[in-house]
Amino acid sequence: MRKLWCLVLLCVASVTQANLVIEITQGRDDAVSIAVVPFAHQGSSVSEDVAQIIGADLHRSGLFAPIDRADLLSRPSQERDIIWRDFRVLKSEYLVIGRVEEEQPGQFKIAYELHDVDQGNKVLAASYRAHEDQFRDVAHSIADKIFEQLTGIPGAFNTKILYVTVNDKDSYPYQLQYADADGHRTTTILRSKEPIMSPSWAPDGRRVAYVSFEGDGLPKVYVHNLLTAERRVVSQADGINGAPSWSPDGQQLALTLSKDGHAQIYTLDLRTNELTRRTHTRTLETEARWMPDGQSIVFTSGRSGGPQVYELNLNSGKTKRLTFNGPYNARPDITPDGRHLVFVHRKEGKYQIGVQDLHRGTFNVLTTSNMDESPSVAPNGIMVIYGTQDKGAGVLEAISVDGKVKVALPSKEGEVREPAWSPFL
Repeated sequence: MRKLWCLVLLCVASVTQANLVIEITQGRDDAVSIAVVPFAHQGSSVSEDVAQIIGADLHRSGLFAPIDRADLLSRPSQERDIIWRDFRVLKSEYLVIGRVEEEQPGQFKIAYELHDVDQGNKVLAASYRAHEDQFRDVAHSIADKIFEQLTGIPGAFNTKILYVTVNDKDSYPYQLQYADADGHRTTTILRSKEPIMSPSWAPDGRRVAYVSFEGDGLPKVYVHNLLTAERRVVSQADGINGAPSWSPDGQQLALTLSKDGHAQIYTLDLRTNELTRRTHTRTLETEARWMPDGQSIVFTSGRSGGPQVYELNLNSGKTKRLTFNGPYNARPDITPDGRHLVFVHRKEGKYQIGVQDLHRGTFNVLTTSNMDESPSVAPNGIMVIYGTQDKGAGVLEAISVDGKVKVALPSKEGEVREPAWSPFL
């Protein structure tokens, strides 16, 4: 049984393709109607449509329903040009307008305004200065501000998704990559002939940790600086070196090591290289994730006879079981507020994404597919990205923690495994 479980943990990976494209497959019935007017432009032409990116971000959240540009009756770019009845007749609740002005060659000012159509007043306005290659960042930041203004929750559009791609036709079939949360601007961090696994973001968004089998074909844990491209091996003990997870302060990693015989949870202080064993059992202990307060971790353990999620207090050493619904609950992640535990739940032979409210004790299965894996929570705690299967092909999907919004991320080439959502950048 234990060998079978290990095989599932190592081999049932979330799979899709590179160059991700976002498709809303399920949204809220009460999505807010919003008009995002194409921004007026002065100066040399640019390749990015700021308003289109903003509208796409808001639409992808599932909470907003942007009005089709073809249906707009007027296209104001500043407050004095707004004809309110043009947007009230379209039943638009909010209006976004803006301008892109070239102040000097290659340097632009991007200004936007958010208006309440019913009240006929401005509720938000700001401007940015940016080069053309920063337009997508600015657009995502504007969408984040609008999202937070209207929902009270920080937006996560200006974040990244980290993942491993696999293409057997490439001489370096394994690649570690990241892209914007909307699938654009893919960046390759590492290319390898050997497997890459378990990528994880540091809280500062500048470093990642992962497992690589390069060189001698044995697993090692690396820490990789994205700004300098410098990387170093932080764990290469005998046996398993796996499942790195960053502490909230970015100073420690939780790891799964088998150097003492059985796969157990350890913590590694990156400042001193001090290694501390945290679990002491004869069963598989793996997939640790830090709680937001940094005082405890959640992890998958077989100590009850099958995989279940436990919480370990790092100060007292006391452990308590968190999951009791069904015989299989594994691969945990936690929302930033520490309230919701997200994990892979097996029900009637199907591996699905479940969520448990740790305050109320309630449990819900979010997905209906057969082979879901590798859930990773967005930094604002609203969405969970995970791997699944669609018509025999691997894809990535994202679903809201309340299960009301679902997004598919189809792609065009290669396979992608083990998505990890970045912190706020």
